[in-house]
Amino acid sequence: MIKFLDLYKQYISIKQQIDKAIENVINSSSFVGGDELKRFEQGFAHFQGVKHCIGVGNGTDALEIAIEALGIDKNSEIIVPANSFIASSEAVTRAGCNVVFCDCNKENYTISIESIKKKLTKRTKAIMAVHLYGHPCDMDELNKIAAENNLFLIEDCAQAHGAEYKARLVGGLGDIGAFSFYPGKNLGAFGDGGAIVVNDDNMAEKCRMLANHGSKEKYTHEFEGRNSRLDNLQAAVLNVKLQYLNKWNSLRIKWADYYLENIKSIPEIILPKRESWAKQVYHLFVIRTDKRDELKEYLNINSIQTGIHYPIPLPKLKAYKYLKQADENMFANTIGDKLLSLPMGEHLEKKDMDIIISTIKKYFNK
Repeated sequence: MIKFLDLYKQYISIKQQIDKAIENVINSSSFVGGDELKRFEQGFAHFQGVKHCIGVGNGTDALEIAIEALGIDKNSEIIVPANSFIASSEAVTRAGCNVVFCDCNKENYTISIESIKKKLTKRTKAIMAVHLYGHPCDMDELNKIAAENNLFLIEDCAQAHGAEYKARLVGGLGDIGAFSFYPGKNLGAFGDGGAIVVNDDNMAEKCRMLANHGSKEKYTHEFEGRNSRLDNLQAAVLNVKLQYLNKWNSLRIKWADYYLENIKSIPEIILPKRESWAKQVYHLFVIRTDKRDELKEYLNINSIQTGIHYPIPLPKLKAYKYLKQADENMFANTIGDKLLSLPMGEHLEKKDMDIIISTIKKYFNK
């Protein structure tokens, strides 16, 4: 079986360091807060080239806290791309705002600049730039729209650890950035985890307080917040993995290039485009084909795991029926049955890639 993702193989490759890091936390009995969390927050902020990193419970919390910290009025509109995981839009409505779906780019699947312009209203207060599949959004254009319309720009970097826009890391290119460290991410913990990155001192303090019951120190609550913690065990794991992130991302890019070169001749497959200004870190390698279900089944029969990201466009989910955007003329609304995610990650070897590619070619040459 060629796995879609192999976290055990990743663990084995750094087992001694991971086991030692976990042992140190257990021996210290410092499970919430502590030195490992401080070290990770400082290290990830340095890696990102930002002033502040605030560890939180998960990526969805990171988005919700970011929206609340910006002070966006309740019932304001936030524009979100229709092709994403529900956390992107869920965070908007859970924070008391109204989600407005816009289209995605047909070539790289990130948020569509043209579609955003059509969705702007007097109630629009923010844009959520989802760096989907590890490809950065067009941040210059997004910042221009935000500046011209007095909007906040929120970066959803859940799939883009180490991705770059014009040689600048995503996360610090808008007003505030949110990361997920779900185990399957390019930088993943051994459970849930997330972080907010921001350069504004006041915003950082507000995020930290919101994540800690509205408090700077224990029992001095200035407002109601929530309980959202990146625990010390997860931080210890992330401290080890952060050392390998660039190496692992380089392997993802290598295998993506191999896919792009070797299946470009198959007319039934539409490959993703990587913009010249982008360092895409390929959290996912997503192809598009009208024969998605048949190809997926064929690969499965031949012991190759695949995924679908995402089978139902957000506007078509029952959760958003009330928005009445399910039948809207958007490219994103047409691709749910065409997208297929091929195996991607540092666990792959050339022999695996050759088997995947030859199996795909066999299917289309039947």
